[in-house]
Amino acid sequence: MSSWYFAIGEQRHGPISTEELGARFQRGEVLPETLIWREGMEHWRALREMVVELDIAIPATPATTAVVSDSASPYAAPAANVPLQAAPVFGGNVVMAGLWKRFAASFIDGMVMMVVTLVMVMVGVMLTGGAAALSPQAFANDMMRGTLGLTFILAIYVVPIIVQAGYFTWMHASASQATLGKLAVGIKVARTDGQALTLGRSFGRWCAYFFLNLVSCGVTTLVSAFTVGLTERKQSLHDMIADTLVVDRWAFTAHPERQRRELGAVTWTIIVLAGLFVVAYIGFFVFAVGMAAMAGSGQ
Repeated sequence: MSSWYFAIGEQRHGPISTEELGARFQRGEVLPETLIWREGMEHWRALREMVVELDIAIPATPATTAVVSDSASPYAAPAANVPLQAAPVFGGNVVMAGLWKRFAASFIDGMVMMVVTLVMVMVGVMLTGGAAALSPQAFANDMMRGTLGLTFILAIYVVPIIVQAGYFTWMHASASQATLGKLAVGIKVARTDGQALTLGRSFGRWCAYFFLNLVSCGVTTLVSAFTVGLTERKQSLHDMIADTLVVDRWAFTAHPERQRRELGAVTWTIIVLAGLFVVAYIGFFVFAVGMAAMAGSGQ
């Protein structure tokens, strides 16, 4: 027999049997939207999603029945005003994304941008003649050498910057409010008042990040690591400038109880992979220095 728990507001109740949970639903103490959980479930789920297992039926309500006037045309365009993004819901604690979740998200996004850059380089080489463009004969030609140099500058510097600006601006202003990396670790970007970012503010946030690092040669990234790790609202410098927060994906929603403070499997996996990458890099550097020293001593 399963033991169930249910949440009303920020209070969790249980354990109770399946029969008792059904009885509470019949008495109206538990609603279809009430979050329930039992051992073996990965996440809390709304009761309406578990009706088959609970062997209960949710009656249809008049609100679920569409009313069409006799004069309405079946070919008319929908007139409902559907918002692109849900309005923020306030109440309950807001779990801020800490340093390690943000690092894992940045690592994933960095890999995405690296793959995009490599593809652009390959496309650029193909457009300038493929492997033949890298031959000694091609480099001997002034025009070919200039074309190839311009292609590499565009592919490695200019175009990736434009792609990054578009990627981070659009993804942070989208309905998910998150890049692929942030989606993977379960966080998002929001205004300090819970509102979603507009395209303009999202672009401004990226500009603040890019130009701060450009001017400081990356020093602001280290400063932001300290501010994210030590401040109460865990804001980086570009968050402070853009008036934004990085929070759990369930923050400012109707289900703040679904927020998680633990790092999660994806974040831990990225941290381990990043650690292995650093160890491999150090090992390669030591090996290269050792080989150079051996070559020098042999002369």
